[in-house]
Order: sequence, then structure tokens, then C-alpha cells
Amino acid sequence: MTEPPVRYELAHRIARVTLNRPQRRNALSAEVVEGLLAALRRAGSDDAVQVVVLTGAGEKSFCAGGDLGDLARMGEAARTGEAAGGPWVAAVGGPGAVGVAAGASGAGRVAPGAGRVAPGAGRVAPGVGRVAAGGTAEGNGPVQLFAAFRELGKPIIARVAGHALGGGLGLAVSCDIAIAADDVKLGTPEINVGLWPMMIMAVLHRNVGPKQAFKLYYTGQLVGAPEAVRLGLLTEALPRAALDPRVDELAGQIAAKSPAALRLGRTAFFESESLPLHEQLSYLRDQLAVLAATDDAREGIAAFLDRRAARFNAT
Repeated sequence: MTEPPVRYELAHRIARVTLNRPQRRNALSAEVVEGLLAALRRAGSDDAVQVVVLTGAGEKSFCAGGDLGDLARMGEAARTGEAAGGPWVAAVGGPGAVGVAAGASGAGRVAPGAGRVAPGAGRVAPGVGRVAAGGTAEGNGPVQLFAAFRELGKPIIARVAGHALGGGLGLAVSCDIAIAADDVKLGTPEINVGLWPMMIMAVLHRNVGPKQAFKLYYTGQLVGAPEAVRLGLLTEALPRAALDPRVDELAGQIAAKSPAALRLGRTAFFESESLPLHEQLSYLRDQLAVLAATDDAREGIAAFLDRRAARFNAT
């Protein structure tokens, strides 16, 4: 029986999602991207799930990032102007698609002005590009995948037992909490093969300062887990033997909390982070009022006053 590219298991209100391609270092093939996106949507829509734990099969690699075979096909399609499949291709094809002269001397150089976008171009109306559960959109898989972490609506923990590189680092950083074995390496080695960590910059820039981010991008050097904690890429780095007990402990603690508070609080964090201060404060005040009106808030306050354990909904 063929193993699925992504495993999904549910126990004790914790959904465990495993990238299951250890023979290819859990690289993000089209099948893995589609499977992971489906798993996140499944967990987000299941009331029985309170917390998600994301990990990679084996102990060598959490995720090695994008599949170089897919990226090579993307590059060939850009040079020839032909459409190409694979998860990393949004829309390649047609004259001047990416401003590269196919077959010309110095191919790979971008013509002056190519890639510049007119003001406002490329903005997407709310909801555009989203795909309903079970659907696919060729080439938009990674866009939807990284967005799905924010849209999950539930806490997600990365269990990093192996190296996290490129897009794999993007997955780990996309999680709310990232716990790693202290002997793993993390980084963005794309520059070493003439590439750049384009999409994961959107995630890393929300967690790491630009000076440290550029050092990672420019050099391609990997950092150890303790240094990654200092940079803000990870939450904790622990001896390997302590990794699973710590992840289980955290997941269990969070699973016992109020589902309403977790959902509303997490959503408010992401929805408000880019707002101007006064607008942010007004939005968060309103969300506090919404949360205070929930059954979980009433139960939590009553339990505190009665000096007893709270009995939250669905716990």
C-alpha cells in the first residue's frame, strides 16, 4: 500500500500532520503541497481539533523546501514561454511573460524594466484566488498554502526534528510556535543554486529583522537551532530526547484552553498587526467585547470566582 505524501492523525483534540516523503527529505512536491493544504483545511473545519502539530517524517529533514525538479521545469517554461505545471508556477507563458529572452546570449538576464509592476497592479480583491476545500488551482498551491496557516483559526506548533531549509523553513516559521531539536540546521540556501527565497520572505519578514534576514538570504549559510531561537525563527531548541515530551506538553496545555478565546484571539492578532495604532486599538477593543460575550468567557470568569477548574465548550 502506497504511503500518502501527508499523514493526518487526530487524538486528544490534537491533529498531527506529517510531511511523509522522507526519501526526498520531505521536499514540497505538488502532491505534498496539495496534501498539506488539504490537511490544514481539514483541521480548520473540524470542531474536534483544538491544536495542530506539523512535523516531517524521519529525523534527517523537517522539510528541504521546494522540489528542484519542479523549479527547473518552471525556469524552462519561463525561458521558452510555455506553460508549465508544478506547484511553484502561477502563470508562465506568452510573449514577455517574465522578461527573459529565450535562447539569446545571456539568457537568464532580465530585460530593463521587466518585472516592474504598475501601481496597484497585482492587487487581488478579497477572496480572489482562494479555493474551496477539495479544490485546486494550478500554480497557486504555495500561495494558498502559506496563507492557510494564517487562515487556520487554530494554534499550530511546528515539531522540527530535522533540518528546515528554504520553503521548509517557511513552513516552520509560519507556525505559531516552533520547537526544534538543538542539533538541527535552518536556513535559506537558495542563493547557492542561483535562486532566491522569494515566497518565504513574506513569512520571514514578519518574524526576523531585515539585517539578519538579508544575511541569511545573501550567504545561504545555515544556522543552528539555538541561534535560530535568538533570531526569532524558532520558539525553543531542546535536546533531541526532550523534543517530543515538550511538544506534547505544549499541545496538551493549549488543547485544554477555551476554543473561543484561542480562535478569536489568534484571528485578532493577525487581522490587527498591520493596522495603524489607533485603528488597531479600536479593533481589539471591539474583539474583546465579542469575546467577553461568549459562553467560554462567562464560564471562565465564574470558575475563577468559584475557585474551580473551568469547563469550556468542547473540552
